[in-house]
Amino acid sequence: MRPPIASLVALLLVVAALTMISLNGIHAGRVPQAVSDGEQQIAADTALSMRTTIDAEARTVRRTASDYPATSTSTPATAFKGLTSARKAILGGVLLDARTGKLLAAGGRTVQLAGVNVVKTASGHGAIPPRLVTSGGTRQLLYFARLTLPAQQEDANQDQNQVLTQRRWLLVVSEALPGPAVYGDGRTAQLLDANGTALATAAHGTASPAAADSGLPSAATRAAKESARDTDASGSLLGAATGSKRTVAGWAQVASTTGPGDTDGLGLVVLTHRAVPATTAAVDYSGFALQAAGALAVLALLLGLALHFLLQQPLLRLYLSAGRLARGATEDGPTAWEELSRPVPVHGFGELARIGRALESLRRQLLGESGPQEFPARRGPGYRALAVVGVLVVVCWTVPMIFMLNRADTATAVPAPVLAVQQTRTEIASNRIRQSLDQLYTDLSDVTASLPGTSRAAQAKVLRHVLSDHKQFRSLYLLDRSGGITLRVGDTPLRTIVHVPDGGGITTVNTSGRIPAIAAYAQVPAAKGKAPAAGVVLFGEIDVKALNSILPRPKLGSVWVTDGDDKVLAASVGYRAFQSLPDSGLSRLARATQGAPGTAGTPVSRVLHTSSGPSVDAAAPLAQSGPTAHLGWHVVTAEPAAALQIPAVQAEQRTMLAGILSLTLGAACLGWLYVVVIRPLRSVAVLVERLAGGDRRTVLHPVNHDEVGSVTRSLELMRQALAERDRTARSGHAAGPSPSLRQTTLQR
Repeated sequence: MRPPIASLVALLLVVAALTMISLNGIHAGRVPQAVSDGEQQIAADTALSMRTTIDAEARTVRRTASDYPATSTSTPATAFKGLTSARKAILGGVLLDARTGKLLAAGGRTVQLAGVNVVKTASGHGAIPPRLVTSGGTRQLLYFARLTLPAQQEDANQDQNQVLTQRRWLLVVSEALPGPAVYGDGRTAQLLDANGTALATAAHGTASPAAADSGLPSAATRAAKESARDTDASGSLLGAATGSKRTVAGWAQVASTTGPGDTDGLGLVVLTHRAVPATTAAVDYSGFALQAAGALAVLALLLGLALHFLLQQPLLRLYLSAGRLARGATEDGPTAWEELSRPVPVHGFGELARIGRALESLRRQLLGESGPQEFPARRGPGYRALAVVGVLVVVCWTVPMIFMLNRADTATAVPAPVLAVQQTRTEIASNRIRQSLDQLYTDLSDVTASLPGTSRAAQAKVLRHVLSDHKQFRSLYLLDRSGGITLRVGDTPLRTIVHVPDGGGITTVNTSGRIPAIAAYAQVPAAKGKAPAAGVVLFGEIDVKALNSILPRPKLGSVWVTDGDDKVLAASVGYRAFQSLPDSGLSRLARATQGAPGTAGTPVSRVLHTSSGPSVDAAAPLAQSGPTAHLGWHVVTAEPAAALQIPAVQAEQRTMLAGILSLTLGAACLGWLYVVVIRPLRSVAVLVERLAGGDRRTVLHPVNHDEVGSVTRSLELMRQALAERDRTARSGHAAGPSPSLRQTTLQR
């Protein structure tokens, strides 16, 4: 009996303490923590986009070198021209002998190779990462690629049987350092080197790069150096305050510290900053926390005292009385009379009062003073009502906590800068997806140049090579003019729309099924000297899993890619192909991005109220240019406000959690008390009244090894004594508890 009551009081006091601690832990500076965290994530997203751009360019240079159709008669000049002529981004390049470092060919601007050990660099294994160099006062990136050519017999008199070694060249091209893409009005983005020097700066809208806090770059690079190496390093900083605004900044390393990449050794850091309005209203929940915790502590103590005096003490007295009567019924002599001579006090109410009255009747029956006694069937309120009242008392505290107190206003709880952060991050996500799709389209277009005029086996070899290099493609196939597939490698195509489009780009090739089929396509040019192969198109179906994998980002929430009809094509969470967005408000948000006819549209953001609370949502067009611009696709994001560190939302969440926790624990403890004490008491009350009413045949089996079980065992001993007395009376002996007890009674 004691554990449920003690647990109820202790657990409610623990909830009161947690309520005090959690609500006191809500702090709000002049810049909300959610804004600082959002700026950190914007910097991390921008760094990821830059890392993706550099990695993609490095892979392109290496792939161009590996796909170059070199022969034993290829010269350095022709090879260099073939490798660089189609690359508009290249500022300059050189072709070097990998064994000696000798210059073989050069073009464009001078390539700064000071500090580069050509022989050592070319002799290693694996991909050669880009390097950051200074050329002409500007910082540039050097990309490297190895080129292996068939052996060439240089001397006509050379022995034909002599083994010739392959020629190995090293291609080095210099390109401009890509600048950081910046989104969000008033935001500035900077690309810093390891010393904190700004290599590139971009601003959007009304941002003024010159007005930035001069100490932020050095602080960002210093924090990047001190950061842990087991995670992608990023963080937030607070800059100078100007009037009612303060600069909030985020930084992130361009290098990935969670895995090898082409940007690991560059030491680049992205810094983004923006002036946001500083809040002046103080946020203090300490007074509410003290009142709520104090009220719950008082309720817990009152409940504990009520259960102690109304249930625990009466039951203990009843337990002692039942044991005394059992000893009197089983012993002989003066001791037995002494145990039975004292009346049974009736304590409490309900079941305990009923049991006490029945025990008193049994005592008198054991003394021979009375016979069986009937008890009224109508009962008053029992201890089950006490448990219900206890639950209601807890409910009186929990219901206001769950449904009424500290309610966050959906319209004002989320600060405007937090909405702007969600919108900006949605734009960055859209740009990242566009980059991925554009790169796949570009790579597919490059492949088509090697297909005309070759045999079917050669084309299949090329497509298999592309499929092995691009894990994003699940299937590659060539269409003839009628739309039939003439050559396929990879998985079975998912397409259900049979069409032969003109030009090239990104499209969908099905409108139903379990998996959306997004494909890149490009026209195959005609071979020289032959009629144009109009309608011959190369399709590459993109694995939707590869697209889904680039959508999740920390603290961005759920991300969906939708088509022009707001049907889901890809998502960071589970979904069915071509299903609608999970909330109608998200669909309206996606449609709100559409501008005037013929325009690409603009991103929007809102706070939507859902069943789980306010949600910070945004939508942006997938692309405003490139092969995906004509599709009308959107990127939609939704982040629950409860996941952001917004004081009003935190207070609501923790207040509700305290109410739910106290209701759950209180109901559980009172339910435990009902199961182990109150319900057994109700059964014992019925049995003892039957026994006092003359039922001597029903054997009383103790079920619990506690106070109620002890009372049941005592009742069974009394039943046996009364049954023995009844058998003795029927066989002609005088009635009484025992001869010695009757003799002792007469003497007294």
